[in-house]
Amino acid sequence: MNPVRAVLFDRDGTLVEDVPYNGDPDRVRPVEGAREAVRLLRAHGVATGVVTNQSGVARGLISVADVRRVHARVDALLGPFDVWAVCPHGPGDGCRCRKPQPGLILWAAGRLCVPPGDTVVIGDIGSDMEAARRAGARGILVPTPVTRPQETAVAPRTAPDLLTAVRTALTDPWSGTGGAAPRAAAAPAVPAAAGRTGAGGSGGPTGAGAPGGRRRR
Repeated sequence: MNPVRAVLFDRDGTLVEDVPYNGDPDRVRPVEGAREAVRLLRAHGVATGVVTNQSGVARGLISVADVRRVHARVDALLGPFDVWAVCPHGPGDGCRCRKPQPGLILWAAGRLCVPPGDTVVIGDIGSDMEAARRAGARGILVPTPVTRPQETAVAPRTAPDLLTAVRTALTDPWSGTGGAAPRAAAAPAVPAAAGRTGAGGSGGPTGAGAPGGRRRR
């Protein structure tokens, strides 16, 4: 059984090329296979969203308006996505939304009216997978050069690229948990920042990342 009803993507390094603290829409570049992956989900009637840490806002390196512009460009290239969920907080802010906390995923799934258990999270680092686990969602890791070996070793699922990850989300039976990770075959703290959806409340996600030193999303 594979009742996948929603797929939530990490943004930087997963859906688009990783540009540290990017506030420039002209620097947005989808990763290879991103268009086909998102198109495939829509063809199957699966909702799509983006869940992303954007600590550059808290650090004063990018603004909420910058994040909006970047996400508008992502939507123009790949979207529109059904939901955007963003954590604008820094690592030491103690919020409930910054991955690996589950807040972004729970909030996005709620906006889509999809149970977390019917949701797949696709990301490139361990915090994406841990956030999915804590939320009760399913996780697929797409390793990149910045993915740590131990993150790959403990990931519930892995795939060599984004399109394969989406195919896995659509076809994997998702039976059982734990053990070795199966490998897919190759083939208002801040106002809403994305325009389509948002969330208020201190310490909660907004509907708006970019890494600095890449691991400091």
